[in-house]
Amino acid sequence: MARKNSKKQLFDNENSIKKSNELSMAKLSHGLTLNQMQLLAYAIYATQQDGKTQFHKVDFEKKFSLTKYNTEDAYQDSDKITSLKFSVEDLNNNKFRFQNVFSSMEYDNGLFIFEWNPKMVTHILELKEKYVLTDLTITAQFKSSYSWILYDYLRAHYGYWHKPLSKETLMKLFGVENVKTYQNNTARFKYSVLDFAIKEINEYTELEVKYKEEKQGRKIVGFDLIWSSGIIVKSATKKQIKELKTVVDMILEDGYRFADLNDADNREHAISMVREIESMVIHTQEPICITKDRADKLMFKAQDHLRILHNYLELENQPRKRKDVYYDWINDA
Repeated sequence: MARKNSKKQLFDNENSIKKSNELSMAKLSHGLTLNQMQLLAYAIYATQQDGKTQFHKVDFEKKFSLTKYNTEDAYQDSDKITSLKFSVEDLNNNKFRFQNVFSSMEYDNGLFIFEWNPKMVTHILELKEKYVLTDLTITAQFKSSYSWILYDYLRAHYGYWHKPLSKETLMKLFGVENVKTYQNNTARFKYSVLDFAIKEINEYTELEVKYKEEKQGRKIVGFDLIWSSGIIVKSATKKQIKELKTVVDMILEDGYRFADLNDADNREHAISMVREIESMVIHTQEPICITKDRADKLMFKAQDHLRILHNYLELENQPRKRKDVYYDWINDA
């Protein structure tokens, strides 16, 4: 049974990617740098957004707040991820399978163009169950590829709360099994890889992760990863924020008219409502920092204020400059 913690994590579906559990637990990210993992994730993101298998470098840079990502970087990273293989192993039963992730990738003056191996498509499209949803606004905060690898791995084990892994298995997961320093010095492996990944996951995500060392005598031979999951809260959508901004801007643009109402009580009430609307401006700006439910409540309040304010204008025979805007919150995804 999964363990829970008290953390609340805002989750942005519009900036998320889906991967099958198999893909999240595979050694797909073996040996990738953080930029290369971001490039792979953005290829998935672009495909899942509109089915296109291309994207512009400037959009990729913006998504992960990258600077100075030049053609040489694009060349090295593209070369690496086009050599990726998706492997499924069952060595105990003498079975294994490899398949290439991409058939091709090219870069032309800031435009990435790629082609998936057709067998990979089922792992990123038309996923209905047993998949991992990763919010790129969360993983964009990671400074280490190890954090991303461990985060994906743990979230793919939905329903678990701990996972014992040998040191060798864990090193393979992180793609550092051939690093002599880590082979011979477990303390260095813990400090540079495992502890750093856990620190970032605990800081930036809904998970709380720790581990217990498993020993044979004084030698550390494995780690029992232990984690709990916080509460995932849906972020407001861009559509919600856009509609809220429309109503807020409409009221504020006519603020002087409400301040000049002749009826003293209506004028005082109008000024109070306009000030409340002013406090909503911060929620209409990037990045989106409020939940979907909070956006709904703000929209209802803004619409109600707009209706009352327009009624005050009508009572004094002042024409409306604009029509009311109604947000279809029921049908918004």
